[in-house]
Amino acid sequence: MITDDIAEFAAALPTFGAVAGLDLGTKTIGVAVSDTMRGVATPIETVKRKKFTLDAEALLKIIRARDVKGIVLGLPRNMDGSEGPRAQSTRAFARNLAQLTDVPMGFWDERLSTVAAERALLEADTSRRRRAEVIDHVAAGFILQGALDRLRHLKGGFDG
Repeated sequence: MITDDIAEFAAALPTFGAVAGLDLGTKTIGVAVSDTMRGVATPIETVKRKKFTLDAEALLKIIRARDVKGIVLGLPRNMDGSEGPRAQSTRAFARNLAQLTDVPMGFWDERLSTVAAERALLEADTSRRRRAEVIDHVAAGFILQGALDRLRHLKGGFDG
């Protein structure tokens, strides 16, 4: 199942279990995973892209090892909200990945997630070289945290 509707995605998830966030780039895939209560997103690694089958294999290995119950993919919309080639590529990746796993997938607007990640890394006085190494999975963390906050709000949580 793949959906743009976060409420539909939430309904497809079991009550507990980790959710993964993916930041799909042309050269890398940033990966973040939540705790089982879905409160906190933790950036875990960046997968170097090769070809789809190898990329999917690497992601599915992480998903199985961490018993992930859902996947949130950052959808790179244009600033006006329209979708360009990168968003279409992300949707195609999700369709292909959905053929290999039954884990529900949802999209999350990722506009400015990389900017936020870069700002956080700069504030942490991270070197330019280190920022380049971690920016993608930190951005995946921002994407996933946004989705987790929305999921909690849908459940009637206290996130405001």
